[in-house]
Amino acid sequence: MRIVLASGNAGKRAELEHLLADTGLALVPQTALGVDDADETGLTFVENALIKARHAARATGLPSLADDSGICVDALDGAPGLYAARYAGKHGDNAANRAKLLHELDGVPADKRRAHFIAVLVLLRHAEDPAPLIAEGRWHGRILEAERGTGGFGYDPLFLPDGYDMSAAELDPALKNRLSHRGRALALLKDRLVDLA
Repeated sequence: MRIVLASGNAGKRAELEHLLADTGLALVPQTALGVDDADETGLTFVENALIKARHAARATGLPSLADDSGICVDALDGAPGLYAARYAGKHGDNAANRAKLLHELDGVPADKRRAHFIAVLVLLRHAEDPAPLIAEGRWHGRILEAERGTGGFGYDPLFLPDGYDMSAAELDPALKNRLSHRGRALALLKDRLVDLA
C-alpha cells in the first residue's frame, strides 16, 4: 500500500522507511507528489501531526502518515518543544538550532539538563478519516555541553540518552531507531496497522 509521508525531511523519511520495511507499506514523500508543507498552526504535537496528515491526504488522495516531534528541555520549561525545527528562527537550520540550545543552557550543570524527545505519529486512511491512528513515543536523557557525533539529524549530537554514554548521533543507526521517540511511536503504530483494513 502506498502512503504519502507528510514531510520532506530526509532524516525522518530514512528512519520511518527503515522501521516500516517489514510492513508492506511504501512511503512516498509529499515533495515527490508536488505537495508543499502544511501551516503548522496547532498548539500541540497531536494537532500539528493531524494538520500535516490531512493536508497531504487531501492533496494526494492517498492515505497519509505524519510526524510531529520535538525536544523538550526541563530547564527551559519544555522549550524548544513544538518549535524545535525553527528554534533559532529559520525552519530546518539544525546547526543554528543546536547553537541556540547550547547558548540557552550555558552554565546549567549536567544534572539540570534533563530533556526528552517526543514524537506523535498520525496515520489517516483518507483526508476526512474521523478515527486516525495516533501513537506517541518519548525518549529521555539530557543535553550535553557540546556536540558529539555525526550521525542522525536535528538535535541528536546534543542528546545523551538515559543508560548510554554515547550521544544519539554516535549510536548505531539501527539501535537509535529502536530506542528513539520515533521508533517507539512507530512500534505502537505498527501494532495497530491491522486496524487499517
